[in-house]
Amino acid sequence: MSSDENHPPSHEPSRKRRGSALHMGPRKKATSSNPLVLHGRHFGRTVFAMCNYPALLTSGVLRLEELQDTPIEDYPADVRREHRVFMELVDSYPGLLERLANGEEEDIHHVGELLGKGASGARGDDTKTLKSAVLEWLVPRGQVVIPPLSRNIKSDRGFNHEVTGALLCPAGLDWSNAETKQGLMSGETAVRGDQWPMFLYTGYVYDPEDPWKGLLRSEILVFGFKHVFTSPSSVDKEPKATRSGNAYIHGMKSVTKGSLAYIATQVRFSLTSSSVFSRTDMVTDSDNFYHSILDLLEDPDEHEEVADLMMWWTRRVFPNSSSSQRCTSKNSALSKIREKRAALQERATADTT
Repeated sequence: MSSDENHPPSHEPSRKRRGSALHMGPRKKATSSNPLVLHGRHFGRTVFAMCNYPALLTSGVLRLEELQDTPIEDYPADVRREHRVFMELVDSYPGLLERLANGEEEDIHHVGELLGKGASGARGDDTKTLKSAVLEWLVPRGQVVIPPLSRNIKSDRGFNHEVTGALLCPAGLDWSNAETKQGLMSGETAVRGDQWPMFLYTGYVYDPEDPWKGLLRSEILVFGFKHVFTSPSSVDKEPKATRSGNAYIHGMKSVTKGSLAYIATQVRFSLTSSSVFSRTDMVTDSDNFYHSILDLLEDPDEHEEVADLMMWWTRRVFPNSSSSQRCTSKNSALSKIREKRAALQERATADTT
């Protein structure tokens, strides 16, 4: 387990405490492992990573009581998201909701701590392994990064290096412009988490007239995703169904919005010069970056683009899953059968009206 653990304070939280559940709490080392810890590892990677789990559970249980009188639609957007995360968590772990509903506040807090240990432990492990792995993906295979980058020390990354600086340069800015580059290197030009970097785009090319074009489809993101979910060795080849990577262990057969935001955040951090993943690091602003990606992926107005993006990802990472299969080929026997069946059903419907 990594020492980069994030947990709430050791004192018991009040059930009335609100508004902080979907942001990381202070750090504390994990001391044990059990099914809740293991579940927290996968849930953090695939659903929500930057989370204060004790606060999430405490608020969620209290809100269930409130929802008997007030519909969830009447709550602010951030509370609705928090409740969606809470419900997805309790639905994904059999018996958890009953345990929380019947448990004392101390038990709810303990369950949250165990889930938090898993999520932060996984985050720390991935941060550690991606720190060196990402160096293999900065330039085409066979080429070398000039000047060389250290595998263990990150101080020469970020805007301090030509290659990582170009990848981290916010879309819409020109890294080749001397004044722009100097501003980013000196820190005079501050970069917020919602100013997305060039490495998120296919070929690292951003089209201001079509900002969706190539977004979240870059090669380095695919490499990062495979490294974490299907095993480091699968980066250079198609993952096999028998591979015992994180996805296989947990029965994961499609890319989730949370997992995509998680990998984008992890890859971004691996490119920066920051040495410790911290919620208070305003230089990387990782918490804001992560939430801004999720905001886009969960925006109902972007449904069509997001659905296409998620299908693209599942086909790239889980090509053998049923959810990644392509549409039926035109003029095939199968397509003709389905066309005939649809025509018969339409005719039957018309006859009954």
